[in-house]
Amino acid sequence: MEFLIAIVAVVVVGVLIYNTLVSRRNQCDNIFASIDALLKKRYNLIPNLVTLMKESMTYEKGLLEKVTELRAKAMQPDLTPEQKIAIADELTQPLHGLMVAVENYPELKANEQIMQLMRSLNEIEEQIAAARRAYNQAVTDYNNARQMFPSSLIAGWFHFGAKELFEIPEVERKNIDIKELLKQ
Repeated sequence: MEFLIAIVAVVVVGVLIYNTLVSRRNQCDNIFASIDALLKKRYNLIPNLVTLMKESMTYEKGLLEKVTELRAKAMQPDLTPEQKIAIADELTQPLHGLMVAVENYPELKANEQIMQLMRSLNEIEEQIAAARRAYNQAVTDYNNARQMFPSSLIAGWFHFGAKELFEIPEVERKNIDIKELLKQ
């Protein structure tokens, strides 16, 4: 009888651990879907912003072309989460360059449409940053659960793979050189 109780207890604990791992993995996927939606919103703003700014900016033409190129790359179907993260990271610096460039053009600052788009872009960037923090916390919780004993046994048996953090690229950790950005 005691042997049967021990087996039932092990099975119940195993099921609880398995369900916890599934829940944490799904939480990571759910938060990443939120990031994906915010990135799409960001990418939808870019063509309007670029079109309005092209009329007023000549010096930053290369910067506008880079933003447009990265946006097109990001809109390709069937990108993996890792590819989406890499493109989003690659686009962040040129977008900040556009925001800085607006400061150098009084006619852009006077254009209400551009300023509204810039405010929307800033808001989306803040939402993306908050979602990245939530995603990274969910990934850390999931990866911790995957690696800690005894859940590591269950994770191994059911092939729960590791998730990658949404990290800032090394180039973004450095101070931004505005002069260099405006030369692009």
